[in-house]
Amino acid sequence: MKHARILLATVLPSLLAACGGGGGGGGGGGGGPTSSNFGGPVPNTFSGSVTFNGAPMSGVGVTAFETNTNSTLALATTDANGVYRFSGLSTGGNVAMNLQFFPSKSGYAFYPTASTSPVAAAYLWNASPDNWYANTGLAVTRAQYNGQYSNPGGGSPLIFTVINYLSVSGNSVTGANFNAYDGSNPLVSLAQSGQKISYGAGDDASFKKGVVWPVTRFVDNQDGSVTDKLTGLVWLKNAGCLAPAHWSAAVAQANQLANGACGLSDASKAGQWRLPNLAELESVVDVSAVNPAIAAGNPFQNVSGGNYWTSSVYFGGQEGTANAWAIRMSDGRYMNDSNLNVIASSTNAVWAVRDGSSAGAVKLQATGAYIPFAGGDDGSVQSGAPLPFPRMRNNGNGTVTDTATGLIWLRKADCINQTWAGALAAVNSLGNGQCGLTDGSTPGIWRMPNRKEMQSLADRGLNNHADFFDTSWTSGGNPGVNSMGAAFSNFIQFQYYWTSSTDTANAAEAWTVFSCDFGVYDIAKSSTGYTLAVR
Repeated sequence: MKHARILLATVLPSLLAACGGGGGGGGGGGGGPTSSNFGGPVPNTFSGSVTFNGAPMSGVGVTAFETNTNSTLALATTDANGVYRFSGLSTGGNVAMNLQFFPSKSGYAFYPTASTSPVAAAYLWNASPDNWYANTGLAVTRAQYNGQYSNPGGGSPLIFTVINYLSVSGNSVTGANFNAYDGSNPLVSLAQSGQKISYGAGDDASFKKGVVWPVTRFVDNQDGSVTDKLTGLVWLKNAGCLAPAHWSAAVAQANQLANGACGLSDASKAGQWRLPNLAELESVVDVSAVNPAIAAGNPFQNVSGGNYWTSSVYFGGQEGTANAWAIRMSDGRYMNDSNLNVIASSTNAVWAVRDGSSAGAVKLQATGAYIPFAGGDDGSVQSGAPLPFPRMRNNGNGTVTDTATGLIWLRKADCINQTWAGALAAVNSLGNGQCGLTDGSTPGIWRMPNRKEMQSLADRGLNNHADFFDTSWTSGGNPGVNSMGAAFSNFIQFQYYWTSSTDTANAAEAWTVFSCDFGVYDIAKSSTGYTLAVR
């Protein structure tokens, strides 16, 4: 059977470009848990359920989007048991019908938990890095919907997480399920940053927000590996064993690591180790420590103060990216400089990590990167708790809730623009009636986000965070989701946003997040910067 072929443009494409040829599908229908019949010689059915906190969720709209015609094929709505169903899915025509399914309901975010029947037998249509679609069964993938949604300034894509499905003969599916999130049931919890000394009222060490670290965080397994009890990750004990390399070679070195190499006697096999993604390498950074920026008393050996590669490319949702993220382990600064993180030519240190046998005190979130650039990289593995969609819930009172972390953020992102000390004071006194707030909050409830909290907003599938956060979308062609409001209001581009975490290597500087790439950089506290507020 001739399959549809999805091709990508080189810069911020719509994944859902027309494939050419009809898929045997027709126009919409919907209403109730079962859509109208589309016709076709060997029709398939597609069904699943939506749950919230383990209970069935009724009234959720589910869109069946046909990538062949780049349009909504049909809609269904979950019934009292949380069940939706599409029937009569055509398998005829010279090009198989490819569909993407996603749910929507005001105030909620969703993520697939598909228990597929049958299981995908293949997950590659196109050559890397376009290998996101299953030939049979299902695949959970992130997909850009620029072509179906318009926004005033163009800008960043609207990224859904969808269940992708190819309607070939005998490929009826059950168990295409989704979970719903509203912030009361967050997917991740954030750890403390490690800051111990307070440098100003209301700063990181004043609140010490986040999950407390285990008394003994890093445990030497006596087999060449170290377990982080905070995250559950297992790290190579000798952080200087693998040779510094260009990025692709660094990814390959980590993937090939196994028992017998670098002092390992853990029975590990090649393919179990990997180069850490940006969230994983960030997780070992202790902002109170320098040279290296890892908690004192750790059992690691040969940790360099130089730059360590991560497996996360600079823009994880864009082909042709020339750079990958690295972290300077002397102090924890993210590296994005002209000759220090170029995939093809920069040489950086290599450290390996693998999943542990038990969970840690926190669950790290996925970075959001989803294009594979090398086998075993961030886009291939996508390690961590997934990012639900639409992630931010507008509470209608000047605040937004992050459904991934449960944190509540000030929506007006340009209200506070001062020096670090001035911004701390402004946030400490923030309350109802200021910065667009009508939430009844009082001074002392809000705080400046620490480094870990500010980084938690990142989605490495984006090319420009500020642009995405500040953009609204509308659609006249997709009745499943007609509009999507901006996550924040007036998120300023090309500006540093303060965190409450001081750079211990230089207490006159604080860690900031650059609004567009969401890199962590140290800036003089006397500078003027923006800040968000969180609670």
